Amino acid sequence: MSDVSQRARRRIAVRLLPFVLAMYVVCYVDRVNVAFANLRMSADLGFSDPVYGLGVGMFFVGYILFEVPGAIIVERWSARKWMARIMISWGLITILTRFIHTPRQFYIFRWLVGVSEASFFPGIIVYLTHWFRHSDRAKAIGFFYIGVPGAQVAGSLIAGWLLGVNWLGIAGWRWLFILEGIPPIILGAVALFYLTDWPRQARWLLMRPAERLTDEERLYRAALLESDEDVKVAYTMAEEFGELVRARDRQELGPWLGRAVASTLAEFRQFALVLQRDLAAVEAALTYEWSNGQTEGQITKLKLLKRQMFGRASFDLLKKRELKAA
Repeated sequence: MSDVSQRARRRIAVRLLPFVLAMYVVCYVDRVNVAFANLRMSADLGFSDPVYGLGVGMFFVGYILFEVPGAIIVERWSARKWMARIMISWGLITILTRFIHTPRQFYIFRWLVGVSEASFFPGIIVYLTHWFRHSDRAKAIGFFYIGVPGAQVAGSLIAGWLLGVNWLGIAGWRWLFILEGIPPIILGAVALFYLTDWPRQARWLLMRPAERLTDEERLYRAALLESDEDVKVAYTMAEEFGELVRARDRQELGPWLGRAVASTLAEFRQFALVLQRDLAAVEAALTYEWSNGQTEGQITKLKLLKRQMFGRASFDLLKKRELKAA
């Protein structure tokens, strides 16, 4: 990989990943803060265990309903604006949770938090596909996942401190909602100006003025702008599912599930064909080495492995399939 590509990858990672990680840490802290608050909240408000359990479950009802539509909005509209909306709205609702007194209020606010936070996680994953190619995507998402243990550590420390306070006559668990609702509002406002939806809009990504880009830089920039075929298929399936749900068409839901399973099997078949091709290439390389005095045992073992994995399929058949597909 050229120096230009490496600099572009490094610049994207340094600019986006730390900010996205901070957003996820705040998101996860706000998601689990109700568990820490419950150490005092249920006793103060007289909530039973079933009341608390139902309130926690209401979060996921709203989350599930609006998760897929929100991810589509990120792709079709603007990740920057949608992430800002998510964080500001859930921060405000988290702060307002401080005013609950009855089980009904608890249910409503937990449902609203789920609705406002829905699509944050899938939206971020979709957003990262705008900026990282296949070879870098796993590293980017892995860095993003670091936010889970980081949030658990930060959340427990903050909750342990706040639950023991009683400032201005307000219980510590209420302060927990107030203070943990402020960071997402701040990050949401910053995201509106800091994040960029697509590489073509990123002036900070250019190594020099646009008119002076080298051919190599143009090629790398164009590669970042390419839409992945698997992403297109996923969103097509998601849109079809949404239309079926809106139309309440149960008869068509079965065929849709069949197409989803067929798409998954097709992806697995493609993986198997690629693996078979790679094994054939390794076998050819070993055959060449053996003809120059290397051991025959390595080739025999590889042929046995291919026979076990692919039965009677041959490399010639694979080549015919690839030519036909092309």
